[in-house]
Amino acid sequence: MSTPEKILVRGVNWLGDAVMTTPALLRLREAQPAAHITLLTHAKLADLWRHHPAIDSVATFESGESVFTTARRLRGEHFTTTIVLPNSPRSALEVFLARIPRRIGLARPWRNLLLTDAVSAPAGIRRMRKRSKQEILKLAAMDDATPTRRGGSDYAATDHQMRHYLHLVSVLGANPEPVPPRLEVAQEEVKAIKARFGFPASGDTPLFGLNAGAEYGPAKRWPRERFVAAAVELQRRTNGHWWILGGKSDEALASGIASEIAAAKASGPGSVKCLAGQTSLRELCAALKACDVVLTNDTGPMHVAAAVGTPVVVPFGSTSPELTGPGFPGDPRHRFVKANVPCSPCFLRECPIDFRCMNGISVDAVVTAVLEAMPGQVSRI
Repeated sequence: MSTPEKILVRGVNWLGDAVMTTPALLRLREAQPAAHITLLTHAKLADLWRHHPAIDSVATFESGESVFTTARRLRGEHFTTTIVLPNSPRSALEVFLARIPRRIGLARPWRNLLLTDAVSAPAGIRRMRKRSKQEILKLAAMDDATPTRRGGSDYAATDHQMRHYLHLVSVLGANPEPVPPRLEVAQEEVKAIKARFGFPASGDTPLFGLNAGAEYGPAKRWPRERFVAAAVELQRRTNGHWWILGGKSDEALASGIASEIAAAKASGPGSVKCLAGQTSLRELCAALKACDVVLTNDTGPMHVAAAVGTPVVVPFGSTSPELTGPGFPGDPRHRFVKANVPCSPCFLRECPIDFRCMNGISVDAVVTAVLEAMPGQVSRI
């Protein structure tokens, strides 16, 4: 009897990107049911993969760990095949030095010699292109001159980032068609996070999550005062409760938003609690699953919320839901709110003009989207 194949998947390093790799992992497991699949990931993301059905084990590396240390550890595991999901030189060098016989990754001139299977980019899929400041100024001037002549996205759902990862695993016979991103969170974890933060489960009163941060830069952030106004109005209409979410770097922003919602005269009886900086990654996953709807910028927790089954509402400005939107493209549970301006998406960290892509998204539009996304309003796939 032949020995089962040992496959190493070198994972990506950012939370949102990691969630977008889950369709590829699920397809790989489907194609290789007998293989032992190990995911190599940064230690900060290890808990994301707990109980995931596509992988058998998780290997980690730390920030500052040398490529030689990582490779030496991998060499002792005797993997037969590796799929390198990142495009970085280091990720290819790790598996080359680990002497894994078959090494599959996207072709790049500076790393092709490190791979046995340097895979060409999938045909017909457009990649993200940042606009220059000059291009944005030109488009804005045209928009100002003819405001009824608005733009649309340069991208389609078939350009989504998850398709690049699916393309790589198809080399091992996996189906390249997407499936919904998936993370596993047990009900016991949800009960524990609700108990910890004292969520008052009172009948049909909804629990909303709000995530106003975004690590990439201010161009991805809907204005904080609009988050507050939307939360206050939703609390008034539903008597719902709010959990304000975020990491350590979001504590000041999140606590300020929580205080402003609580202080609003029209805020109603619903409670407001700030969880930012108080949860581990695993607890954040459980908190996002506990919510009925999450109102969030385009950021890592947005992807996590969708992958654990929670509807999300996202103001999109500088980025494109067609390229990096949460969940399965076309999933009716989620709502994306955009201002139809020709300079969006630009993919810049900071807006070089007047932030019209985000300033053009009204509080009323977001409130309506959240109400539409509440469970019972849309059918689940």
